Amino acid sequence: MSAFTVAFTEIAPRERYKLLCASVTPRPIALVTTLSAEGVVNAAPFSFFNVFSEDPALVVLGLQHKPSNDPKDTTRNIAAAGEFVVNLVDEALAEAMNICAIDFPPEISEIEAAGLSLLPGVTVAVPRIAEAPFALECRKTLTMAFSPTRELLIGEVVRLHAREGLVDPATLRVSMSDYKPVGRMFGEGYSRQGDRFDMKRGSYEDWLASRGG
Repeated sequence: MSAFTVAFTEIAPRERYKLLCASVTPRPIALVTTLSAEGVVNAAPFSFFNVFSEDPALVVLGLQHKPSNDPKDTTRNIAAAGEFVVNLVDEALAEAMNICAIDFPPEISEIEAAGLSLLPGVTVAVPRIAEAPFALECRKTLTMAFSPTRELLIGEVVRLHAREGLVDPATLRVSMSDYKPVGRMFGEGYSRQGDRFDMKRGSYEDWLASRGG
């Protein structure tokens, strides 16, 4: 089979989405909770998401509008309140996360529909999901609009919550065997992270020594 190449200017956005999402995998999943002006807690999963920096502590989130160009609940709530919580997803939370992906009306909270429970935010007013292994309380830093339907959100992490037993308070190391995060693949695909391997990052001096230099 010959190598494949394509210019993104020559294919439709849906085809770009297919290639990007199938090649950039697995991606972490952010189950984002926000609070509407009416007090309804919205929960929506995003896989166009990652951590960006530790100083300041920043996360990035790709926000998508509806086909009508109207903002979705998460986008509208963050724009109004400037606060949100990123709830990370593990194997135990995966089924509920998938329910939260359903396009519920704004007045219906995905939390209740998915059988989840909430805990109050400490530094922000937005609640976090009690069942989440990790929750990052965030404040909006800025958003950048790249098209009528796409925005890039940068948020500052102001507090982290972890389920009991996941973080060693002395070393701040996370027990990955207890965490069991889920990754997003493409289409209906997800991945478990149980098959891990470690590689020590060497120095330039180590590399030279390995070559007999």
